[in-house]
Amino acid sequence: MWEKDGYTMRLAVKEDAEAYYSCNFNPLDPEIVRLTGCKAEFTHDEVVDFFCRCIESKDRYDFVIAAPDGQIIGESVINEIDELTKSANFRIALFHEEGCGKGIGSWAIRQTMRFAFEEIGLHRLSLDVFSFNVRAIRAYEKAGFRREGVFRDAVRDGGRYADDILMSILETEWRELYTGNARGDA
Repeated sequence: MWEKDGYTMRLAVKEDAEAYYSCNFNPLDPEIVRLTGCKAEFTHDEVVDFFCRCIESKDRYDFVIAAPDGQIIGESVINEIDELTKSANFRIALFHEEGCGKGIGSWAIRQTMRFAFEEIGLHRLSLDVFSFNVRAIRAYEKAGFRREGVFRDAVRDGGRYADDILMSILETEWRELYTGNARGDA
């Protein structure tokens, strides 16, 4: 478990499923729907069943982010792990505005990257983010992710098209940024 200013991030467990649903999906914030591209409504069973399947899956790591009062306010996920290429997908969401603007997202990104490169031994971590999610793009770039491609006009934001930006960070880049040693001798 990691801690910052009373906020915590830890691996999710099955016992978190009910709180994860009730704190975040009942109802789901419309801005989260917009920024992530997920559907607007989920049933209790959809969320709890999916959450429990994720916990049991061997090709992913799901972390919950909790506020100082213990309420789950977000998640950070490493999924689609490819053992052959040592690569994975990354996603993060803070479901409540109270966690935004305090550095919690940036902190959680760094902790997840450290876990991905040091604990799992990944070589590459990638993500995609919608071009109108400026706060997330800034946080990813600040953490060291680099833009590597764009799916132009791939999503709709209201009545307008927007891009889906592909980003990644390699283990050597992460080591250079966070340990000062690209060879991995840290």
